[in-house]
Amino acid sequence: MDNHYKLLGIKPGASTSEIKKAFRQKAKQLHPDIAGSQHAEEMRRLIKAYEALSDVERRFEYDRIYASYAKKTGFDYRTWLNEQEDPASKAKLVFYELLRLNEERAIDVWRENGGLGFCMENFLERGDWMDCYFLLAEELEKRGFIFEAFKLLTLILAEEKRRTYFNLFAPEIKHYLLTIVRKKLREQVDSETWIDCMETLFGIGFSEQEEKYFKESILCALKEIRSQ
Repeated sequence: MDNHYKLLGIKPGASTSEIKKAFRQKAKQLHPDIAGSQHAEEMRRLIKAYEALSDVERRFEYDRIYASYAKKTGFDYRTWLNEQEDPASKAKLVFYELLRLNEERAIDVWRENGGLGFCMENFLERGDWMDCYFLLAEELEKRGFIFEAFKLLTLILAEEKRRTYFNLFAPEIKHYLLTIVRKKLREQVDSETWIDCMETLFGIGFSEQEEKYFKESILCALKEIRSQ
């Protein structure tokens, strides 16, 4: 199996612009007008490497497959991910640790890279970041970090509303989020933050009755603010 990074002469954590730059430089060297037709196979492999790494979803899939292949030669995917400094590798590391039940480590890496400000949806393919956010929300909620769990779950439901992924599991996520809202969230946030939270719940799949509850909660919070 080809090591696409080695073919392009870049590090695994290379940015998209670095990948493009490396491809252009290598392609010039292997162009038939310069290198001759005998390098056609090398050019084909270079194009294949570029196509795999320049697309976020294909790159992530390649990394996973190559990691499995490389295990036969003693390659450790966790160690490799830990050594990388780019956000894409950090996002993969969070998901990797969650899937292997190393929840504390996953949360630590997530926090070290910005917590709620770490937009892992920019670095993982759609299904993976949605699964990752749900697993992370569960672990945060268990540890009492209710606001952070709430924010991740609302992101998931907003994306689910846009295009289904969880399908039959979506109602359970809604119920889970609603339970958090009704029983745990209010005591952890001030009135203004509570209003912001309630507003994010509109239009992401809740019933009219549930949205009525959100509106009533907003009105109560507004009264609290005015009475201060």
